Amino acid sequence: MRILIVEDEEKLAEALKNGLTHHGFAVDMIHDGQKALTRITLHKSDYDLIILDLMLPSLSGDEICEKVRKEGISVPILVLTARSETDTKVKLLLAGADDYLVKPFSFEELLARVRALLRRPIQSTPKVLYANELELNTTEHTVRKNGEEVSLTLKEFALLEYLMLNQNQVVNREDLLSHVWDFNYTGFGSNVVDVHVKNIRKKLGNSGGKSVLETIRGIGYRLRS
Repeated sequence: MRILIVEDEEKLAEALKNGLTHHGFAVDMIHDGQKALTRITLHKSDYDLIILDLMLPSLSGDEICEKVRKEGISVPILVLTARSETDTKVKLLLAGADDYLVKPFSFEELLARVRALLRRPIQSTPKVLYANELELNTTEHTVRKNGEEVSLTLKEFALLEYLMLNQNQVVNREDLLSHVWDFNYTGFGSNVVDVHVKNIRKKLGNSGGKSVLETIRGIGYRLRS
């Protein structure tokens, strides 16, 4: 899952990014409201969740919410605010926010809110994904093949999850890079996806003499159901 943090307090933004990255998310950061709106508008399909501060330079969080929703962009938005008044909360929800968190807050609470929002995305994603002999639990972060647990790294898990969400479809390398690595990743000409897929294949083994993860030459990969 890929998250955009829009927060002008750079230390807080960095702390949130580090914490979320540790839990397996790909995370981008922007510290300016207008730049955030531009990024969201141009890359609306790249993000699964936006964490949005209310008080931002050049454009406020509630203005961003309103403009994003008017554009028909339905990515979940979690607003961070220092204001606890009921009127503020109601205004945020009416502007298009899906949830809000009042500062100061614990990272554990933010993580719980993030996971709750990601459990109810626009297209309802099931808690457990199945493909062939595989079972991937998105909440427990576990993968099993024929009932036996397979140990994957965070990036391997994220790649496999995306492929299982798009099973039987050809997924190109650029899509995998944009959904699993953050926006500032500099290795877009490298074979990082191929290396991770090779490791996943090795760990999953074969099914009926074939790998469930096919290479579509010159394009990308397809996971068979």
